[in-house]
Amino acid sequence: MSTILGIDIGSQGAPALLDDTGALLEVVDMPILLDGPRNRPNVSAPMLVEIVRRWPATLAFVEYVGARPVEGSTGAFSFGHSRGVVEGVCAAAGLPVAFLTPPTWKRAVGILPGKDGAKDAARSEAVRRWPEKAAFFARVKDDGRAEAALIGVAGLVRKGCAL
Repeated sequence: MSTILGIDIGSQGAPALLDDTGALLEVVDMPILLDGPRNRPNVSAPMLVEIVRRWPATLAFVEYVGARPVEGSTGAFSFGHSRGVVEGVCAAAGLPVAFLTPPTWKRAVGILPGKDGAKDAARSEAVRRWPEKAAFFARVKDDGRAEAALIGVAGLVRKGCAL
């Protein structure tokens, strides 16, 4: 049996470990440190490496993010930094990465693309798929955990794994 990572990029994101049947094995909040002169949250590469090395994944499915029209330059840079950290950590660990756009992964798991209610929809879908792991998604701020796990499921669907 092989395992894969699903990763929702960003300071509110998370990595999730799933097996090739779509069973959720583990999910944790993205490791964050407050950094820089304004103490902004940034993904911590050393802490993320610990997670990636501890979890025996063979492939990572990562949300493909880019600058958004309503986002300022600071937010865009932060998202880009997070993507670079995630991609670099995976590369250093020898873990291949496949990117999935938000509309692609949401469609694959049955969530309507768009902003309105998407975060709660992700949590609801995660609880529906993994009721025994509902505590992982109990808090409103656990939407990143839910999205990471569902990105992993969407990646498995894309790979042609029967779920």
